[in-house]
Amino acid sequence: MRILHVYKDYYPVLGGIENHIRLLAEGEAARGHRVAVLVTSLTPRTTVEDRGGVRVIKAGRAATLSSTPISLSLPVYLARLRPDITHLHFPYPLGEMAHLLLGRGRPTVITYHSDVVRQQGWLRLYRPFLRQVLRRADRIIATSPHYVASSPYLREVADRCRVIPLGIDVRQFQHADPEAVQALRARFGGPLLLFVGRLRYYKGLSHLLQALQGLPGVRLIVVGEGPMRGTWEAESQALGLGDRVYFVGEVPEEDLPAYYHACDLFVLPADQRSEAFGAVLLEAMASGRPVVSTELGTGTSWVNRHGETGWVVPPGDPEALRAAIQHLLGDEALRQRLGEAACRWAQEFDVQVLVDRVLALYQEVLGARGRAGTEAQ
Repeated sequence: MRILHVYKDYYPVLGGIENHIRLLAEGEAARGHRVAVLVTSLTPRTTVEDRGGVRVIKAGRAATLSSTPISLSLPVYLARLRPDITHLHFPYPLGEMAHLLLGRGRPTVITYHSDVVRQQGWLRLYRPFLRQVLRRADRIIATSPHYVASSPYLREVADRCRVIPLGIDVRQFQHADPEAVQALRARFGGPLLLFVGRLRYYKGLSHLLQALQGLPGVRLIVVGEGPMRGTWEAESQALGLGDRVYFVGEVPEEDLPAYYHACDLFVLPADQRSEAFGAVLLEAMASGRPVVSTELGTGTSWVNRHGETGWVVPPGDPEALRAAIQHLLGDEALRQRLGEAACRWAQEFDVQVLVDRVLALYQEVLGARGRAGTEAQ
């Protein structure tokens, strides 16, 4: 099968969607399929390379508007390529519009990663086209049942939606180098909280910093880079947390499991629906760590089951975050029980399960197309 994924960025650009596409594309290629990924370059120059068995086409970028890369050559490549199935990853308006105009009639699957939350100006202009894109797709993948129920756009096409959650390489996080874990504990001390993710507005790290004020002796490692790093570092200093909060930047992929295994508790304090799933929750859970997350009406509180794998609290509420962290840090037996349950639940999200489900959906789409063609003859 010839498969084409379309989005704005790809590895080594780091982010939840970028990492998901990489895992999926490489997993499909490992099954013997011909897989290409069409994204934008970080420069005006177009490049084509093979990475992990996947043909990666990075179309030259002319500009970036409202976090949306603009590429004049991406639609040209989209028109030239002839995949058996095109897999769009929303939100990326340029890719979706190019496919709407140039890929009409092709078998199409869309993974709907998140509603557009912040860029409401261009959403008002794009909304009619978005509805066309969704109506014309053969199938729409939602990453959790919560998102189908809560998204105003997915509710309109719920009959075409299939729930396929994101996946991770569970084995990567089940074990960590004991010496590396011990070195991190010696370096940072404890009790130790961990946050991992792109430092973007919707991650809600400010609420966690405020919660930390009332947790004397508790320390926090922040793994990741992003536009909010300077703001949150300054806030940490202003709150008098400079000696208990450590912004360590991006961590190499092979070193990340040690950070999860070194922490006592993982916290994702997101406060906007842009946090649609929270794959980092799965990474922490596969590492046997209980998690604290927020109720956003998205997949985060489907991944993290309150009282079973961790604690779920209201968003934007430092007091609730503090109480949950204090409760879990104060009960080692509870943390052990939650962490073991979290590790078992994470098995359901292994990348091989993801690849199985997506490939089965492709076959469903192609089979339905074939039957429709036969009936029309």
